[in-house]
Amino acid sequence: MTAGTRPRRVAVVGAGPAGLFAADALASQSDVDVDVVERLPTPYGLVRYGVAPDHPTIKSVVHTLQRVLDHERIRFIGGIEVGRDILRADLLECYDAVVYTTGAAIDRRLGIPGEDLPGSVSATEFVSWYNGHPDFERGLPLDAESVAVIGAGNVALDVGRILVRPREHLARTDVPASVLARWNENRTLDVHVIGRRGPEHAKFSSKELRELGLIAEVDRVVRPADLVGAHEPTADRRTRANLDLLREWSAGVPRPSARKVRFRFFRTPVEIIGRTRVEAVRLERLTVDGSGATAGTGEFETIPVQLVVRAVGYRSAALPGLPFDAAGGVIPHNGGRIVDGAGVPLPGEYVAGWAKRGATGVIGTNKSDARETVSALLDDLATTAAKRPAGQRIEDVLAAGPARWIDHEGWRRIDREELGRGAREGRARSKIPDWATLTDIALRATAERFPD
Repeated sequence: MTAGTRPRRVAVVGAGPAGLFAADALASQSDVDVDVVERLPTPYGLVRYGVAPDHPTIKSVVHTLQRVLDHERIRFIGGIEVGRDILRADLLECYDAVVYTTGAAIDRRLGIPGEDLPGSVSATEFVSWYNGHPDFERGLPLDAESVAVIGAGNVALDVGRILVRPREHLARTDVPASVLARWNENRTLDVHVIGRRGPEHAKFSSKELRELGLIAEVDRVVRPADLVGAHEPTADRRTRANLDLLREWSAGVPRPSARKVRFRFFRTPVEIIGRTRVEAVRLERLTVDGSGATAGTGEFETIPVQLVVRAVGYRSAALPGLPFDAAGGVIPHNGGRIVDGAGVPLPGEYVAGWAKRGATGVIGTNKSDARETVSALLDDLATTAAKRPAGQRIEDVLAAGPARWIDHEGWRRIDREELGRGAREGRARSKIPDWATLTDIALRATAERFPD
């Protein structure tokens, strides 16, 4: 940067891991200032609202992400939604470049009759509620004794495990106090985890599967017939470990437990049955060929359930004015550069994270993904002129509208309040799950900083 020039300004839309890893990579440059624009009053995205509350080790990545937000060249702008409070055109006017890291918050549907009955919900709704997401404060009824969880990945396993966990286990986590209060109503006795292919194709991590076996109050039921023919000669270590554990559970002596998690492989839902709410789910048995492709057998069974939770994947939402690949559920790009329908890059616009590659990988995958995008962005900045120094500022745009944005200190006030509530309740943190309280705490006068 030469004398008399200003730092480049970049906006990152989304304060989840992908967005903060991108902001970190950008701020490591001596001549880039970064604004992280987030719809929610709180940062961290999936780490805060998607990781299971009984997985504190995974959640500990927030310490790394908080250090990113503490960087002197990074500014947090929370409570601001692109398309509502600020427009894409405003971002392009205010910044030299914009990186969209808006995740994949829309669940994929089953596309079967009865899917919209009361009692048929997405994993997003359930997981977001028990994790304290303010969009899902109302929660779900916990009066179902039998639950079907559709899917054979870690999200399905999280849902099943949380449903059968005793309240005293959750009382040690960061779930909102309102969720703990509701857990006294939990009547779940049977959880059916339903996968369309065989156990060797399940996407469970071995750690999460083993974790289910550590809950003494819960029995795990695996049909021996579902394990017959489960091939593993070329399987990876995770798959072999999963098969060993499933075989152990299948052959083991049943626990005298009131609550059970039943694994049902080679089945797919074809109808959710009920009059005014979910009463049962109808499954078709499938066969799987050597390539992993499935085919229906025409054999059906009906399981009485009162709740169906679908956990069959996620897709991104289209953003106003940006190209969108509806089939893939992602923003089209070339190496992180957003492209139009003809494959031509849109100047100054980039994408990273799940909005770029789909809902795949672990939290750490977002770091290398963000680096690829940031590398492309920096290459482009090196060959383009900076926006004029007197260009429009984001603060001016927001000041002209009704929205009040939450800065870094506003988020830290929320953080301190949650830690304080947790300490009073005998745990590390107690999340605040409603918009009004979060916003009030973030925007209130800071009496502790300006005492009378």
